[in-house]
Amino acid sequence: MSDAPPPRPTQRSSGDYVKALFHNVYNYTLLGGVATVAVLTGQWWLLPVGLAAEGLYMLWAPSSKFMRRQIDKQFEEEDRKLSANRREQMLSALNPRDFNRCQTLLLKEAEIRRLAEENQSFERSMLERELDKLSRLADDFVSLADSSTRLRAYLDKQRLDEVERQQRNYQKQAESASDPAQRDLAKKNLDILMRRLERLRDIKEFVSRASGELDLIENSFALLADQIVSMRGAGEFGGQLDDLIDGVDAVRQAAGVAERLSEEIR
Repeated sequence: MSDAPPPRPTQRSSGDYVKALFHNVYNYTLLGGVATVAVLTGQWWLLPVGLAAEGLYMLWAPSSKFMRRQIDKQFEEEDRKLSANRREQMLSALNPRDFNRCQTLLLKEAEIRRLAEENQSFERSMLERELDKLSRLADDFVSLADSSTRLRAYLDKQRLDEVERQQRNYQKQAESASDPAQRDLAKKNLDILMRRLERLRDIKEFVSRASGELDLIENSFALLADQIVSMRGAGEFGGQLDDLIDGVDAVRQAAGVAERLSEEIR
C-alpha cells in the first residue's frame, strides 16, 4: 500500500495556533520546571515571573511566522495521519475488485510522482502544489469508489424492478378500483412508490456517473505517466489535473446527494 498523500491545505484560525502552542510537551515542561524550582528552592518570585514570561510568549508566538511554520508541520503530520486512517477505512470496506482497482491507481500515483520529481524542467515550488493536486485526486478516487460500492450494494438490495412492478400495480388500482377507499389507498401507495423510484433512479444515475469518473481518472493517470517525462513545465502538468478536479468535484457533490437520498428511503 502506498504512503498517505500530503494533506490538503487547511485554513487555520489564530485559536488553532494558540492551542497548539500552549498544549505541547515543551511548554508544559518549562512551566512545570519553573514551578518545581520555585517549590524546591522557596524562590516564590519565580512563579509570577514564569507566568509573565508565559503570557508574553503566548502573545507573541501565535502571530510569529517562524512559530507558525513549526506548528504547520505538526498540523500537516496530524492531517496526514487522519488522511491515512480515512483511506484505510475506505479501502477495507471495498470489495476485492474495487480494492485492487484502488491499489493499482495508488501505485500509478506513486509512479507519476516519481517521474515528476525526476523531470528537471519542473519548477520545484510549483511541482509541490501540483503533486498535492495529484494526491487529492487519488484520495477522491478511493472516496468515489467507496461511495459507489456502498450505493451499488444498496441498489442491489432494493430490487428496482420489483418497486417498478408495485408502482404499475398501484397505478392500475388508482385508475380502475371500484371502491373509493381502495382507490384512495392505492393513490397513497402510488405516491410513496413514485417518490422511492425517483430517489432510487437518482442514486442509480450517480453510480453510473461515478463509474465513468473513476474510468476517467484511471485513464488520465495512465496518460500522465506517459506524458510527464516530456513535459516542459509543472504548469502543463497542473492544467490537466485541474480539469480532472473540476469533474471530480461535481461527482462528489452528487455523491453527497445520493447518500442523503439513500438515508431518506431506508
